[in-house]
Amino acid sequence: MEAFVMKSIEQWLEKNTFHHSDFWDILALIREKERKGLKISLCIPTLNEEKTIGKELVIFKSELMDRYPLIDELAVIDSGSTDKTREVAAAFGADVYLSSEILEPYGFKRGKGENLWKAIYQLEGDIICYVDADIKNIHPRFCYGLVAPLIYRDEMQYVKAFYDRPLAFSQGIRPSGGGRVTEILVRPLFSLFFPELSAIIQPLSGEYAVRREVLEAIAFPIGYGVETSHILDVYHHWGLDAFGQTDLDQRIHRNQTTLDLGKMSFGILQSFLKRLESFGMVDRLPEMSNLYRQFQAQENRYEQVVKEIIEEERPPMLEIPEYRKKYGVDS
Repeated sequence: MEAFVMKSIEQWLEKNTFHHSDFWDILALIREKERKGLKISLCIPTLNEEKTIGKELVIFKSELMDRYPLIDELAVIDSGSTDKTREVAAAFGADVYLSSEILEPYGFKRGKGENLWKAIYQLEGDIICYVDADIKNIHPRFCYGLVAPLIYRDEMQYVKAFYDRPLAFSQGIRPSGGGRVTEILVRPLFSLFFPELSAIIQPLSGEYAVRREVLEAIAFPIGYGVETSHILDVYHHWGLDAFGQTDLDQRIHRNQTTLDLGKMSFGILQSFLKRLESFGMVDRLPEMSNLYRQFQAQENRYEQVVKEIIEEERPPMLEIPEYRKKYGVDS
């Protein structure tokens, strides 16, 4: 069994792992996109990102819309920013949508996964590329490096980014230390239960491109578990060969505290365990608490800090009547 998994991973890495420089010829990429009649949407989910969103939009619009017409739709889906994120995004040419105003009868839930889910309804691309809004070294490769495998390879469904993740501090850049939750939580879980998925170098990366027919068929946790759940669901339904991954060299972003990473891990673990149960890999999970407990010290006192973290999920978009009507999905 182990020998089979090792060989499977090696074969997949050989044929489904790319470097962004493989796709330097953007004109050739555009010709293939047009030959296949594909429409590409780039979605940036935001919440209080006024410091970085402008630069991202300038790069993507000038290079991948005006200079090279690879992107057909450039959109920001905002969770209700209290800074000037939406104003800045509109000024730099993005289509700006408030998540709470999309599919209003279904209400609004705060979380990145909510924005990603509602983007499927709002945006019209055959391929949707998601890019986080806090990337300090933004470059067009964060889009074309992910959509290119889907344009060239019809059998591929879901392409993840991977990169070196140096941490940004006030003193400068620390060359390593990113991807901490991946290495401490997700990779060990994949190695235990889904060893083939350990081939995905950065399963929690916020940059990925996906075909619409995949996105509309899977559920979306609204919080921390969305990326992990996506990988598990796509693997369960389409197998490892549905995935690709592209090396984007380096991604510089703001770092999170260890306390914040603990909250993220708690949410991811909820989604992971739910998938184990739904796949029939465990008979029945025991009742579990949604309260995450941390501690802070004040002199000689230790205070318990309790936060409720519930990984609610949005259903597959194909189950939403408004979506089926908008996109002419047969009953």
